[in-house]
This record gives sequence, structure tokens and C-alpha cells, in this order.
Amino acid sequence: MTAAADVALRDIDIPELPNHYRGKVRDNYDLPDGRRIIIASDRISAFDRILAAIPYKGQVLTQTARFWFEETADICPNHVLSYPDPNVVVGQRLDILPVEIVVRDYLAGTTGTSILTLYKQGQRTMYGTTLPDGLRDNQQLPTPIITPTSKAFDGGHDEPLSAAEILDQKLLTAEQWETVSAYALALFARGQKIAAERGLILVDTKYEFGLDRDGKIILADEIHTPDSSRYWFASSYADSFAKGARPESFDKDFVRAWVAERCDPYKDEIPQIPEAMLWETSAVYVKAFETITGQTFFAPDPSEPVHARLRRNLAQFF
Repeated sequence: MTAAADVALRDIDIPELPNHYRGKVRDNYDLPDGRRIIIASDRISAFDRILAAIPYKGQVLTQTARFWFEETADICPNHVLSYPDPNVVVGQRLDILPVEIVVRDYLAGTTGTSILTLYKQGQRTMYGTTLPDGLRDNQQLPTPIITPTSKAFDGGHDEPLSAAEILDQKLLTAEQWETVSAYALALFARGQKIAAERGLILVDTKYEFGLDRDGKIILADEIHTPDSSRYWFASSYADSFAKGARPESFDKDFVRAWVAERCDPYKDEIPQIPEAMLWETSAVYVKAFETITGQTFFAPDPSEPVHARLRRNLAQFF
């Protein structure tokens, strides 16, 4: 088997491109003409650090988002200008709005800001919405709801917000809030419809919006990818819900769980992750792409090193 390190894109260094910013999983280059080159690496991040590089992860995320951007372009304008490489999108550079829009249709989640966590703590009014008593884990809500959070640009933690708080804190204008809310619910409805045709339930997802030079609201980042969204297999839902179990999903957390079982991932050195686990996680991402989009995944030609391919495809921007 090919070594994961030989095909995975972990580190990106293209000095001919200007204004480099390295995020946890994406590398960005801002061109003088207002375009942004966004390269999705294969890095997998957890516990505030990089754990490994998963073969084809960046391509899966870029191409899944591409599918959804194209399927929803009639609903909402997006930042995409071109795709010069399987791991790259060139988009408009935007001023990202300081509110992340999360849409949820089920009482699910594990983080401190998830509605299931808050509901189990006894809260019924959250994010400006009041939920009824008696809901069970993973139960569908009466209607999809928006659960916005503050977007922490400085490495801090996102905090829950209500519409009233967004307006009171002047994070968005009333018109901006109305627009992003309408966009988010319409995008989510389209996503649920297409997911259902693929035998999937789109449970929840997040959206990021930004402003272009004219102040127009544009969909940014990614959309309905397996990293930004929770999907369940529809065939498993009824039985799992009846048993009080979590429905079957794309389980990509092998690496995170393996690391957490063997060390304190916030303090200790990360142990060497088995090669088979990297490829197992890669296979889950590929399956997610093919199931979500209905398309066949084509891995790049392994005879050309991934970094050499990137440089060749991006040379037009040097």
C-alpha cells in the first residue's frame, strides 16, 4: 500500500504567492487584486493541535463544497471564482461577518454550545428559541432553528447568541440578520432535500457569510461538508432513535479517539498514529464524498507528488 505520507498534503509552502496565512487545516494566500487562494490541506486538527494528515481529506472537503456551492447558487451568491486544483478554491476576499450561523433540525450534539447539551442541563430557552419539554436525544425539532454563535477570530471560544443580542451588540444590522437568516434556512432546506435523495439526513450545519467590496452578503468558507455538517444515515434513524442510540453517521473520529485513549492530547507528545488508521479515516472521507454528492471520487495521479501538482496548477498566480 502507498504510504499515507507520500500522498497526503500536510505542509504547504509556495513562497511565490503573497500574503500567506496558515490556518489549522487551510492555507490562504491573498492576491493584490482581491482574490483569495484557499488550499485545503489534509491536516486533521483536534485538541488545539495538528494530529496527522489524512490522504485526500482536503480534496474531499473542497470537492464536496464545490458540489453544494453549485447546487445552491440560485439561492445565495457564494465566494467561488475558480477551482485550479482538486484541493484549491479561488474566491473573492470577503470581510467575514462576526456571527457564525448554525442551523439545527434535531436535538443533537456533544459540544458545550450544542442544544442537546444545553437541553440536558435543563435549559429550554436557548439562542432566543424556546423548545418544548419532553424531547429525547436526537429527536427532530418541531421546525429547524438557527443557533448563532459569536465567531472568535482571536482563538477564543464561540459563544451562543440570540437575534436580540446580535442586534443589541451591533454585530449585524437588522437587514443583515434578516438576510443571513433567510439564506441559511433556504440553504439548509435545499441541503436536506438533496441529502434525503442520497439516503441521508442533514442534521445540522454551519454557515459563514462575508461582505464583498460593495457590502453584499456572500456565502463563504465551505458548505454541507462532512466537517461542517452532521449527517445520519436515514435507514438507521428510526431504529436507533427507538433504542435511544445515536444514529449511524460518517464516523471520522478514529484518530481523535485513538490519541485521547493513549495520552493527554493537550499536554503530551502525540504518539505515532498507525498507518492503517490514517487510511481507514481516508476511506470514510471518500465514502462521505461519494454518498453526499452521488459522484465517484477520483484520486490524483500518485506519480506526481502532491506539492509539485499544487505548484504546477497555481503557477498562473505567481
